[in-house]
Amino acid sequence: MNISPQMMQAHSISESKQRAGFVLLAFVQATLIFTIALIMIPLPKIAADFNLDSAQMLFLQVAYGLPFSGLLLFGGRLADRFPERPMFLIGLMLFGLSSVAAAFAPSYNVLAAMRFIQGIGGAITAPAAMAILRNIYPDPIRFGKAMAIWGGVSVLGATLGFVLSGIVTAWISWRWMFVVPVGVALAGLLLNRRLLPPSRLRNNDTKQQLDPLGALLATAAIVLTSYGLIRSGGQPWSSPHVWMPLLAGLLLLIVFLLLEQRMKSPLLPPRFLLDANRAAGLIGMLLAAAGSMLIELLPSLYLQQVRGWSALTTALSFLPLIIALLVANQFTSPLVYRFGARKVTIAGFLIAAVGLFLYSWLHHETGYLLGMVPGQILVSVGIAFVFSGSAVMSTSNVPEHQAGLAGGVMNTAMELGPTIGLAVFMSVAGLRADIVEGYALAFAAGTGIYLLVAIWLMFLPERTGSH
Repeated sequence: MNISPQMMQAHSISESKQRAGFVLLAFVQATLIFTIALIMIPLPKIAADFNLDSAQMLFLQVAYGLPFSGLLLFGGRLADRFPERPMFLIGLMLFGLSSVAAAFAPSYNVLAAMRFIQGIGGAITAPAAMAILRNIYPDPIRFGKAMAIWGGVSVLGATLGFVLSGIVTAWISWRWMFVVPVGVALAGLLLNRRLLPPSRLRNNDTKQQLDPLGALLATAAIVLTSYGLIRSGGQPWSSPHVWMPLLAGLLLLIVFLLLEQRMKSPLLPPRFLLDANRAAGLIGMLLAAAGSMLIELLPSLYLQQVRGWSALTTALSFLPLIIALLVANQFTSPLVYRFGARKVTIAGFLIAAVGLFLYSWLHHETGYLLGMVPGQILVSVGIAFVFSGSAVMSTSNVPEHQAGLAGGVMNTAMELGPTIGLAVFMSVAGLRADIVEGYALAFAAGTGIYLLVAIWLMFLPERTGSH
């Protein structure tokens, strides 16, 4: 049996150091997702401070997410082409410095620019963190257990960003929200040498070219498509502000896919997504992220617009969601190990579908404790299961030299989920003249989608295709 230098290096890592390295990387991953939701609730306050119009508010809202989602594929290539720990540090440094500047931003232009640079730093950091995690756990079984926890960490980060932003803004100032990304980035920069293993050794035949044209096309396609979907939330689909970026993005995506088939070292190898298990995992990540957005945004709007709750009280109303996620995350890894990632993902979709079905009975007089909390808890538990199972499926059977690519693709799916979900579910809600009836219809649509995906996964072979 041949033992690679990477395996020999990994065996020398103590279990306590593996655990400490995982905790550090998990905090970084959660913070990258946390930062997306960092300004969701404080946005009206920021708009008042800087006297922003609706277009500026929209750009500020997406200034982090667009470069983050658009550059993740290229970030994955960087993590696979160059030593992963230096790439991790470069990304983390960009992320941390821009977070400091954002906290002290004197104007809208500075804040928007720093949020954009945050997104670039995040797109470099996330895939590199995945590559380092694969280096910490080279054994597929242990890596799968780690990924089951990793998926839950991501959704918890997003939810905490949403809740804490409302609490901090009400009690102190929205600027203090940036303490979290600054602190975590600083911890990563200071502790990486002590807690993380050296970069893995690479053979020359596994080093891949950067494919700058493919990176440019993929980034432009994702950014334009995402922007068009975001604009659809406030304008009809027939608006040029919606269909023009959507059409341009889809055309660029087609050109990108055609180009990748001709490239010797493509940014996204066409066969990478042909593994049915992996593709199902990515779809699961996307739909779980979309469902997470659905149960945060619509109940928040309902409580504030219909029931007249304050932003602080609304933020506190999501505490059961956080508790449910924390509890569910304690069971996901053992369940995935015992029953398999696919079965856990199916169970998650079914549990979340029941929760969304309860939400679909929403009306003007729905109470919080009995009318919303049960659905909130069920959806939270279900989504935690889906995230964990899907994270394992989307990263299993991936060669070591494509660990960064796997992280980039998985995070791209996670980032596109809320954008696509926002466009689809708000369009469904718009089919009803009454806003609450529209919300209920959106929850019913989510119920149907989750049930259909669960049934599809039941008939999915355990593993097909190749990488």
